[in-house]
Amino acid sequence: MLSRRSVRIKAMQLLFSVNRDEQLGLEEAKKRYWNLVDDTFALYLSNLYVLIEIAKLSSGDLAKRKAKRLPTEQDKIFRDKLYNNNLIKNLEGNKVLQKKMAAIPITKSDLQGYYEKIYQEFSKTEGYIDYLSKDTDQSNDLEILLDLYRFCRKNELFNDLMEDLYGTWQDDKSVVVGAVKKTFKSLPETNDDFFLRFYPSDETVNEFGFQLLVKTMTGDETLLGYIEPTLKNWDSERLAIIDMILLKMATCELIGFPSIPTKVTINEYVDLAKNYSTAKSKEFINGVIDRIMKDFTDNGLIKKEGRGLG
Repeated sequence: MLSRRSVRIKAMQLLFSVNRDEQLGLEEAKKRYWNLVDDTFALYLSNLYVLIEIAKLSSGDLAKRKAKRLPTEQDKIFRDKLYNNNLIKNLEGNKVLQKKMAAIPITKSDLQGYYEKIYQEFSKTEGYIDYLSKDTDQSNDLEILLDLYRFCRKNELFNDLMEDLYGTWQDDKSVVVGAVKKTFKSLPETNDDFFLRFYPSDETVNEFGFQLLVKTMTGDETLLGYIEPTLKNWDSERLAIIDMILLKMATCELIGFPSIPTKVTINEYVDLAKNYSTAKSKEFINGVIDRIMKDFTDNGLIKKEGRGLG
């Protein structure tokens, strides 16, 4: 589920923490890295859990409407099919998934008020009202659940909830959203542990992300030695902290990860500079990495594997 970009961000954030806290060493950074990886998977499970809980409220809604002495026409046609459909029931009936969900923070908190407010707002949308007014099949159930998820992602309460529980929500949002959408599109599932396919792959989080963090930390002085000659009139101590971290990571990636094309490395770190550093960092990082790569190429330090990786 996690992309290389996602783990670059995690490594960058940890390296920033190390820079700001002299007591934070390599072993603690390693531990925190794996906690961040686990948090991303917990975010995925939390998104599924919240959607199930919101959908479940349609059953309570139905009971209230049936109890009315003078029901409206909309009350009369109302069905709790947002909850009582094969897709939600498949998730809710998956004992392996439910056990995994029971261990995440969101299930240990009383957040019913959040879910009720989101459901009430969603129940007024044109798409939901239209869904209730006609006969539907599984494709319509999928469509309305994806619509509910889109609504949630735009909802302030939902985003506040995810940010409060997981500091990585904004950074991991795109990969989590992709995984949740793929999950719903795959339902109903017959394999009870199907959701584990969305746990971040070892190749991404271990062979790349974890090694990038460790190599950058342990090779700090060596990497600085490569970078300083390319800074021209810049004093390395005057650089923005994030800029220096990105330069060290990029330098490490250029010579320490032979399967990653140099163009990919340059583009990724320029983009990270654009999103996480100062307004002028994008051009600065681009220029410095270009010079580092030229020096490495002239000295035969870049050795890439496979075609087109130079």
